[in-house]
Amino acid sequence: MCQILRWLFFALVVQPLVLVAIGVNVVCNRKYLPRRGPAIIVANHNSHLDTLVIMTLLPMQMLTRIQPVAAEDYFLKNRILAWFAVNIIGILPIVRKFVPGKPDPLMPACKALTGGRVLIIYPEGSRGEPEHMTHFKKGIAHLARRYPQVPMVPVFLHGLGRILPRGKYLPVPFFCDVFVGKPLYGEKNIDVFMWKLKSSFETLSHQQQFPAWD
Repeated sequence: MCQILRWLFFALVVQPLVLVAIGVNVVCNRKYLPRRGPAIIVANHNSHLDTLVIMTLLPMQMLTRIQPVAAEDYFLKNRILAWFAVNIIGILPIVRKFVPGKPDPLMPACKALTGGRVLIIYPEGSRGEPEHMTHFKKGIAHLARRYPQVPMVPVFLHGLGRILPRGKYLPVPFFCDVFVGKPLYGEKNIDVFMWKLKSSFETLSHQQQFPAWD
């Protein structure tokens, strides 16, 4: 039943919103988006719409195999939100911080990749100020080192921070451009991987001359 509701939500609500109302424009390299798992999409984070936009870029038949990684303390704090996030959006709840003596916070992501899932991960950790990337956390590098064969596709989103920024609940009309980079693969050296990841996002963010925000 939940799978049917999920399909209906994305077909009748999300796709019209993203493809018609917002008018998402994939500027370059759509061919690099994964068509099967295991794979990871790594994106910058400015809006709750980020996840919905990324999911609409993938084929609908992949819907049940896509899992956005999300903070357990945020999405599971309310029973209704938790049900919707887990069963309709399909999030993979994780603990944000490693605590000695507690279970490995990366274990849910590891199990999902082993099961052939496509994960969506935001290395900034939480939504930042509109159209400004913040510091990337190294959890993504540790996951990449464990799964060096899994492609990690960088996706730079521009515009969603203006459409539905943090703290707002009603989207405003604007445009959204999506820039897809070449897949990266895990490195034994965490710092080397982080440098490559940041460099990829810097390159993608300079692919086009963006207008200044009002």
